[in-house]
Amino acid sequence: MAQRKAAGASRAARRRHWWQLRQRWRMLGVFEINTEHEFYPLTARIKEGIQTSIQTTANTQGQNTLAEGDFKAEETQAHEGFVMQTFASSVFAKVRRSLDITEEEYINSLCSDQCYLQFVSNSKSKADFFVTNDKRFFLKTQSKREVRFLLSNLKVYVEHLDKYPHSLMVRFLGVHMIVIPNQMKKYFIVMQSVFYPDERINIRYDIKGCEVGRWANPDTDSEGKQVIKVLKDNNFEGQNIALDEKKSWFDRQVEVDTAFLQRLNVLDYSLLLAHQPLHRDELQGKRSLANLVIRTTKSFDWDDDDSPTGPDPPSVPLLDGSRDQGGPGTSCESAQTRGSAAGIQLQETPPPVNQTPTDIELQEFNQHHRRLLPNCKNAIHVIDGDDRRYFVGIIDVFTVYGWKKKLENLWKRLRFPGRAFSTVRPAKYSLRFCQWMQEHTM
Repeated sequence: MAQRKAAGASRAARRRHWWQLRQRWRMLGVFEINTEHEFYPLTARIKEGIQTSIQTTANTQGQNTLAEGDFKAEETQAHEGFVMQTFASSVFAKVRRSLDITEEEYINSLCSDQCYLQFVSNSKSKADFFVTNDKRFFLKTQSKREVRFLLSNLKVYVEHLDKYPHSLMVRFLGVHMIVIPNQMKKYFIVMQSVFYPDERINIRYDIKGCEVGRWANPDTDSEGKQVIKVLKDNNFEGQNIALDEKKSWFDRQVEVDTAFLQRLNVLDYSLLLAHQPLHRDELQGKRSLANLVIRTTKSFDWDDDDSPTGPDPPSVPLLDGSRDQGGPGTSCESAQTRGSAAGIQLQETPPPVNQTPTDIELQEFNQHHRRLLPNCKNAIHVIDGDDRRYFVGIIDVFTVYGWKKKLENLWKRLRFPGRAFSTVRPAKYSLRFCQWMQEHTM
């Protein structure tokens, strides 16, 4: 008896030790910005400034029709020791509402007493990356040129998301500038994190669809433990994205999103990709009719003659009580495992004798280029395949094909003859990006 107790205690101790090691492994490359961190004064001011800014947009709650001036609006709030400028606040408030993110949730995540996390990226840019403590939102410093580019194209960006509410494009949730007199002036953007929730994610990729410079060595620390790092195209060799019946939707959405970026004369964007095995309850739930739920406030295609800038149609109902479900540290779950089908708004059109409700729902989804979304807070960036859950999102959409990139293209053609590199014309970049996705999905 004593031996069995001792063996049980030993197994429990090993599990605790393994869990602690996994937690340490996950945190390698991510550092808490505590009071001793060099960025603590900056992030403390960012929190204060964002909270004040959000409170000024509270009166726009429920406002879905945007005026031309909303896209050019700038608001400045003076604080003790710094000034915060906020751009197009009502526009980004609408984007947050479309994702079912309440202002309270947004403030609680971005402005909580818990420290931000600094993400050490292997990106070539000199940007600083911060993550909220619950890892739900991402903050990134940007150049003035990049911010001005985003704001000048904000209207067409919002129109694209209106037309394709299940787009893979990263969701920008706020643009700000903070000025600390005699110290710094920084622009930064707030985005929804593609990798949320990340409790079971242990590998991440940044895909551009080319080969030159697209290998990342998995680093280790001084103790030989692997550091979390975003891997690249060549690291993905020999693998596939197994999406099953969602492949055709995915391929088409990549084409739509890259065509939009091509019209903006943009290149060098990436697809962030991660995956994790589906739990048994998730596998069962994703086959249920209860999963046929539209998790956006608008889930339809506009006709060519329609204007996305006009008054919005009535919102599609969300899951009842969906804001009370899940949260930081919880995994996405199927609608069936989170609650009964009675709490889910579905169409009630009676089916013809020879068609099932599922057939009708799928036809409706396909007609408006929608997809089945899992019941979780980050459903836009989550696609369930046959046995894996994929986290996907198109990021880094600020590089314009100007004269500098044209010169870089000429130099790389001479240095890497016959090889695929990232600095090419937007049309070629878009085509190659789509081809890579088609070849690596199944």
